[in-house]
Amino acid sequence: MRAARYKSRWLVLALVAAALLVFVLANAHLLYVAFQSQPDCVGHLKERAGEGGQYRAAKSAC
Repeated sequence: MRAARYKSRWLVLALVAAALLVFVLANAHLLYVAFQSQPDCVGHLKERAGEGGQYRAAKSAC
C-alpha cells in the first residue's frame, strides 16, 4: 500500500511539473514572437480626417 501511495504522489508531481513547463514554454514563445514580429511602418492617415470612419495613428513613428 505504501508503494502505491508514493507512485501516485510521483505521478501527481510529474503532471504538475509538466503543466508548469508547458505554461512557461508557452509564455516564452509568446514573448519571443512579440519581440521578433515588429512591423515596419504601415500606411495610415497622417493628418486628421474630415470624414468619419477613418483612423490615424495616435503618434506616428514613421
